[in-house]
Amino acid sequence: MALRFEILGRFNRARAARLILPHYECQTPLFMPVGTQGTIKGLTTCQLEDIGCQIILGNTYHLALRPTSELIDELGGLHKFMNWPRALLTDSGGFQMVSLLHLADITEKGVTFQSPVDGKPMLLTPEESIQIQNRIGADIIMALDDVVKTTITGPRIEEAMYRTLRWIDRCIAAHKRPHEQNLFGIVQGGLDPVLRDICVRGLVKHNLPGYAIGGLAGGEDKDSFWRVVAQCTAALPEHKPRYVMGVGYPLDIVVCSALGADMYDCVYPTRTARFGTALVPEGVLKLKHKAMADDMRPVDPTCDCMLSHDLEVFKLCSLAETCTHQLLKDSFQNLFASFCRKCSPKVMFPNGSATPWRLLGLTFLHVVPHFHRSPVK
Repeated sequence: MALRFEILGRFNRARAARLILPHYECQTPLFMPVGTQGTIKGLTTCQLEDIGCQIILGNTYHLALRPTSELIDELGGLHKFMNWPRALLTDSGGFQMVSLLHLADITEKGVTFQSPVDGKPMLLTPEESIQIQNRIGADIIMALDDVVKTTITGPRIEEAMYRTLRWIDRCIAAHKRPHEQNLFGIVQGGLDPVLRDICVRGLVKHNLPGYAIGGLAGGEDKDSFWRVVAQCTAALPEHKPRYVMGVGYPLDIVVCSALGADMYDCVYPTRTARFGTALVPEGVLKLKHKAMADDMRPVDPTCDCMLSHDLEVFKLCSLAETCTHQLLKDSFQNLFASFCRKCSPKVMFPNGSATPWRLLGLTFLHVVPHFHRSPVK
């Protein structure tokens, strides 16, 4: 195991921790911007350091296609390839089973993709995924899982969950650098609490360095999403990092941190910036609207960073850092309350009641005025 995880402070289920990895000592909760092909578009690595980025996420599937993991290995690993001194995490390629489903054929052996680059078939097995990630050299590597959209129902959800458990054994056996790279397992099971529980128990018995909660943020309603996160964080080991995959909306980062999660990633901030939308404390600002043509005010007067694409990444990295500081100062409930006040009651209370939040263990929400608008049963 190539990491240490030390909890420094907590409030109810939320916790602030020190995550010590081979290349960097991180503070959690933390947000990881996505550099699919070894770069964050629009930003240099120096800028990423300046705005407090601790871990960058790369993608196994895309890096294997080009420039290839063999070339990255020859050049000294992804850290040297992209001139990044801090930590890296590589996804397994499993998400492409959803995003590139029209190019994928999934079997027990693995998943065969038709390359979007040259059309050639590429078989990604659990063993090959780990071998590629061993060559890339990230601090954290992810097990290949069978991923399906949460909006799908029926036997495919159960099939994917059990295949994920079978594949974790193959990933562990293929992992040749356990003292340099940390293999995380991924909890699947859709929105079914029984399947999620089976998957958690099946992964935890392997005593992995950390665990991810996958298969979410794919179109399900907020209530279902947060309930799955709450269930999984409650069942996963207390002394291991917990990573909720694909989460990038500010509200979700705060809520999931309140539920006991530690790590998040999403393309949301960089993609949002490239399409001319800025994240500001009040929400989003669409810079391409005609009303902005002669508006000379700063995008966010509370932010002193150089205004470029880094604003959106900075906001989410800074938000996660704020969660850490508030937890260490024992005032996390104030941060949570401020987010709740900005949200529509329909978002926070989709069923018109605060009862689900109390069931999730967020018993401090009496500080939020919205809670007095609906009776608590």
